[in-house]
Amino acid sequence: MSGEGEQLSPAGTPSRSLLRLVGLMKPARAVMAAAILCICGFVALNVSAPKVLGDATDVVAAAVFGARFDPGRFVFLLLVAACMYCVTSLLSWAQGRLNALAVQRLAYDLREAVEAKLHRLPVAYYDGRSRGEVLSRATNDLENVSQTLNQLLSQLLTSTLMVIGALGMMLLLSPLLAVVSLMAVPLSALASIVVTRRSQKYFVRQWEATGDVNSLVEETATGHETIKLFNAQSAMAVRFADHNEGLYAASSKAQFASGLMAPLMGFVSNASYVGVAIVGALQFLAGAMSIGGIQAFIQFNRLFSQPLGQIGGMAQVLQSCAVSAGRVFELLDAAELTAEPAEPGGVGRADAGRGVDGPLGLPSDSPTGRVAFEHISFSYRPDAPLIEDLSFHVEPGQTVAIVGHTGAGKTTLVSLLMRFHELGSGRITIDGVDIAGMGRDALRRNFGVVLQDPWIFSGTIRENIEYGLPGASESEIVAAAEASHVGHFVRSLPNGYSTMLSNGGEPLSQGQRQLLCIARARLSGRPILILDEATSSVDTRTEVLIRQAMHRLRSNKTSFVIAHRLSTIRDADLILVMDHGRIVEHGTHRSLLERGGYYARLHEAQFAAGVGELAAMPVRSAKHRAGQGEMEAS
Repeated sequence: MSGEGEQLSPAGTPSRSLLRLVGLMKPARAVMAAAILCICGFVALNVSAPKVLGDATDVVAAAVFGARFDPGRFVFLLLVAACMYCVTSLLSWAQGRLNALAVQRLAYDLREAVEAKLHRLPVAYYDGRSRGEVLSRATNDLENVSQTLNQLLSQLLTSTLMVIGALGMMLLLSPLLAVVSLMAVPLSALASIVVTRRSQKYFVRQWEATGDVNSLVEETATGHETIKLFNAQSAMAVRFADHNEGLYAASSKAQFASGLMAPLMGFVSNASYVGVAIVGALQFLAGAMSIGGIQAFIQFNRLFSQPLGQIGGMAQVLQSCAVSAGRVFELLDAAELTAEPAEPGGVGRADAGRGVDGPLGLPSDSPTGRVAFEHISFSYRPDAPLIEDLSFHVEPGQTVAIVGHTGAGKTTLVSLLMRFHELGSGRITIDGVDIAGMGRDALRRNFGVVLQDPWIFSGTIRENIEYGLPGASESEIVAAAEASHVGHFVRSLPNGYSTMLSNGGEPLSQGQRQLLCIARARLSGRPILILDEATSSVDTRTEVLIRQAMHRLRSNKTSFVIAHRLSTIRDADLILVMDHGRIVEHGTHRSLLERGGYYARLHEAQFAAGVGELAAMPVRSAKHRAGQGEMEAS
């Protein structure tokens, strides 16, 4: 199944993830170049100012030891130092502003890329992962990358340049004291390497545990009514406590490892100060250095050791950033649907459903709705075939019902028709056109779909119906609503079609949401209709309304109805009875009952013995299944 891979592509090591992040900042290279210039100026002035202050100290020290005090030179040196520090403040502000612009542009582009990627991922990707885990990568991990880069990108460059500049000045003032200061570098590097290696796995687990917690919170929020109905609050609390404990343990270890850097670097820095003070005093007594020179060197030592410690601390934070970036890149690198040629003319959303089809769609001047499954085979896993050598035909305008036990392949069949999954072999045609040669967007403009779980987004009732045909007029929306029995309950609402819906459709009932989705499908005006368990969660009265709406919707449309409630499909033109990916019976409701086969037993179990026997009912025999398996229905 090309293009339908489920596995994430490895994003590489943390260092590769960071390099990839830097590479993504190319569009903002002009801004970053300006920020780097500001950083260079900031560092140059910062490493020069201690030398100026040291010279001012030598002016005072010379007077103490009997030389003439030069107030003009002293004041001049102080003014120069003051100006240098003022300019460094301005440069620091400018580089911070420029860095924020560059990083936020990177974050903006990443969010755009992730959002676009989510639309290109195959259905199989979402089937194999919790929504909370996907959302965690798209939100928490991405935000961690943004905040970390905004905080540390300029600091890392500044600290590195500051170390280099301070080291150069120290070598210029006293090579001996510089050697004493450099003795701290191997210790700092060793501490940084050890802590970084040990903390990497903790940061990985921290963000994985964050995704687990988000998944559970999302489940609790969406299923809160069910949780309360079954008094499962305590069980959910225990599950949350387990996940929260895992996040607490991983985060504690990650932060503890990260927190080790500051005291380790502080200890090394203080040891360096002690060494410089002792050797510097000996240098002064020997007449090798002046008081101002020692003072300047101590400041340079601070400018050297403090950024060095910051670099070690930043390594831990960058480790967390690299892990989050890797998780985001894993999402961006996940296998997508197979690429397709662009549709010339670019049919927009407002044209969808209005009979506007590009070269990759069906010809708009021919009758549509003739569907043919020709020897198709499909499996989610190579070792577990689901559908094998299945063939049947459906004529335009027919209503086809698909029934069978759970896992028989009913929903998979229509998913293959809409190319949510790709065939293993065989082909499916619509009006003689192989759907494999159509663009997915062009293909799906032929389907009006009502899913088992009605999808209602936050917005007004009018907007939810209009989603089926963006730009539809008020009269078209009202006509679709009235034909789908939506109008009668909308009129009872204070704000009518302007009633705001939230939380998946509140305050509407489940049946009203289903009718609303049918109105949306009706408004789309598409030639093929698919209802997936559309009456599985509604009351008897609403079931009748849905049947009536379906009857009106059936005119000149090919309809596929997936249902367990056999009462909703009695008037179907063709009923396909599926078992383990094969059609074991086909015919009308009456003919199938008269045959006394699998469908008749399904009907008896549902209306006599109860719905509970439906899922467990076996096919009578392998001989019966083989005898009914292959057929061509028209």
